[in-house]
Amino acid sequence: MHPPQFPDPPTGQTWLGHAPKTAGFRRLMIGLFFAGVATFAQLYSPQGLLPLIAADQQVTADQAALLVSASTIGLAAAVIPWSFVGDRLGRKPAMTISITAACVFGIGATLAPTFGLILLFRVLEGMALGGVPALAMAYLNEEVHPRAAGQSAGTFIAGTVLGGLLGRVVAAPIGEWYHWRMGMGVVLVLAVASAICFLILTPAARKFQPTTTSPRKAIAAITTNLRSVVLNVMYLQGMLLMGGFVAVYNFLGFHLLEEPFNLPVSVVSLLFLAYLMGTFTSPWAGSLATKYRPSRVLMVLITLMIAGVLLTLVPNLWVLLLGLLIFTGAFFGAHSVASGWAGAAAEGGRSQSTSLYNLCYYAGSSIFGWLGGIFLALYGWTGTVLMTAGLALLALIATALLYVFVVRPRIKAAREPNSTRA
Repeated sequence: MHPPQFPDPPTGQTWLGHAPKTAGFRRLMIGLFFAGVATFAQLYSPQGLLPLIAADQQVTADQAALLVSASTIGLAAAVIPWSFVGDRLGRKPAMTISITAACVFGIGATLAPTFGLILLFRVLEGMALGGVPALAMAYLNEEVHPRAAGQSAGTFIAGTVLGGLLGRVVAAPIGEWYHWRMGMGVVLVLAVASAICFLILTPAARKFQPTTTSPRKAIAAITTNLRSVVLNVMYLQGMLLMGGFVAVYNFLGFHLLEEPFNLPVSVVSLLFLAYLMGTFTSPWAGSLATKYRPSRVLMVLITLMIAGVLLTLVPNLWVLLLGLLIFTGAFFGAHSVASGWAGAAAEGGRSQSTSLYNLCYYAGSSIFGWLGGIFLALYGWTGTVLMTAGLALLALIATALLYVFVVRPRIKAAREPNSTRA
């Protein structure tokens, strides 16, 4: 059976996707960039506010961190169902429903009177937001030219980076000056504006073909991907690296409010500007992975993550900032490589593979993002840092084993010049 052909109306030739430097490519990149902003600004807006929320709601640091974990666990639970919704309705319509519903639940989370209700709305908000990461990579892989796949994935991740940054940097100072609810509310307004930009700018899909997947086929698509050693290692990367990353940013503020730093919340929030490293390292890592193979690039980036997070143990603000910059830039580069590899190596459906990666990614965020608070309570900042370094070390070992036993043998076996790189 031949793959479907998509002729280009002006030329009659087979259309392979939006190529770089074309108007369609620019609109798609900018539109999905704003989708990333809309999603992740909402998802992480409470993170810089956690010390304020803990004081206002009279809860502990790890309990306050549940506001982040609640939304990410909701997102993790929803990414696979959203992938099938996208298969039936189309990527853009499903993402539109996702972002719109999330904004409604975001209003509820901002206004809810009790901590329990806030958690409930955060779970619902996360479930709604799951449609964007579940479908964005599949949307890109369908609509952009194959030679631009790595660049486009990096651009979307850059949007998620900026969204996460805005959510934290905007919410924290407003929350300190007025109230944490006001901080979350302002971020929600920014998310709505970004969602409107996504709706207006993103071009209609040209290669999407709706499919109705039976439960049996759905399970088969997922289990086929789960039988791949490469994909399982990529899913593990997402869980371990994201878990440690969120733990650092959840509890760094608590550390900096104490001796020897004694910084106010508004100043601590400026450290989230380290997120800007991701806007450079995500596309850069994608291009390096194409040139030097993703497994090698991933091992270097994870090593840099470990070095960076260990530097935050030094009781000097400038050294801590340097470590945070290295850690953050390396994380987003590693995430770009691992998520792109999870989509490219899919064996049972690309959107399902991307969803499995996101399931593990946000499950790690929920579990280890909360567990880092337990380590903080028991062993201080050193405990949270060593937990994060340990998770990254496990990810590094898994990648090294993958390279030795799977990737390198494939390289040796692939003698043809045009062989696909692992």
